[in-house]
Amino acid sequence: MLELSDRLLAMEESATLAMSRKSRELKSQGLDIISLSLGEPDFNTPDFVKEAAVEAMEQNYTTYTPVPGYDELRQAIADKFKRDNGLHYDLDQIVVSTGAKQSIANLMMSLVNPGDEVLIPAPYWVSYIEIVKVAGGVPVIVESSIDTDFKVTGAAIKAKITDKTKAIIFSSPCNPTGSVYSKEELKDIARAFADHKDITIISDEIYEHINFVGNHESIAQFEEVYDQTVTINGMSKAWAMTGWRIGYIGAPKAIAAACNKMQGQFTSGANSIAQRASIAALKKDPSYLKEMLAAFKSRRTLVLNALKSIDGVEVNEPEGAFYFFPDVSSFFGKSYDGKEMKDANDLAMYLLEEALVAVVTGDAFGDPNCMRISYATDEKTLTEAMGRIKTALQKLK
Repeated sequence: MLELSDRLLAMEESATLAMSRKSRELKSQGLDIISLSLGEPDFNTPDFVKEAAVEAMEQNYTTYTPVPGYDELRQAIADKFKRDNGLHYDLDQIVVSTGAKQSIANLMMSLVNPGDEVLIPAPYWVSYIEIVKVAGGVPVIVESSIDTDFKVTGAAIKAKITDKTKAIIFSSPCNPTGSVYSKEELKDIARAFADHKDITIISDEIYEHINFVGNHESIAQFEEVYDQTVTINGMSKAWAMTGWRIGYIGAPKAIAAACNKMQGQFTSGANSIAQRASIAALKKDPSYLKEMLAAFKSRRTLVLNALKSIDGVEVNEPEGAFYFFPDVSSFFGKSYDGKEMKDANDLAMYLLEEALVAVVTGDAFGDPNCMRISYATDEKTLTEAMGRIKTALQKLK
């Protein structure tokens, strides 16, 4: 009898992908499902990026690529870090991967030994936990709540540091909460590592350009932690290039070299055409994205007002990304048609079956009182979806 590895059996399926799969199954049965479960912009990849890809094919960029990425792309990334973030990275500090998710996996497999602890502020992106576990690490959760806009302090982080702590990973703007750390808040977090130079700070900044409160801030800007910080970014969110699968890191040279080595044995270099297209996007001034940002901001207002109109929903105003993470615990214990809502998992399934709207349980993101709603779709669809959610929740007694 086939026996799968303990490593695989211990791994949870991605909750966002699982809900997306269930949505597709119901849709295939003819049901009018609205999916607000995936973090995927509904915009098309810009034409100038697609044109760069066509040009790359015509110029026969169709062979194996260097493991850490084309030099021209790594230079464009270095220039982007300098232009947008005030960060200096040499080319040998940059590694391009098949999406930011692979960048994270490279890092954890390169840094973490069995038993090492990795601090993860909650709520967190679903894959952080599983990637740490696959690397043999122990996730250590740093709690937050809606009352603090789902942000943690340096003091809360410092209280969780032990002699086994190897790294911390967090995102800003955050998936799933949309929270954005200010410069002062990041400075406070940086101070927690003043006496812990052996701990690697992993800053996931994939939602950098979807920020409604001003300039994006990177924790690597603080000189005292620059040498222990890895900055992760990628092309998926801001440039509507989810399927192109390009992510990258700026890191201390030793860590970049380790990720290069790890990637060389798993996937080698990322897709050649996608890399050439990414060069064009990275060279573009981010002001090009203002229309997309305005659309997301308008959608945020629409969903915020809709959620505030539902009795029992507690919601804060996210400052970035394209998610809401409302507290829905007031519905736990309520029922409709014989179905009791014991937790957010039950509530998410109820909304899928009763309202035909797919959302993701907050349990998957480290907060069982909440659920994640993505507003990366058009306003007409969002209006319909929020109306369905309100009607379904009002049936619970």
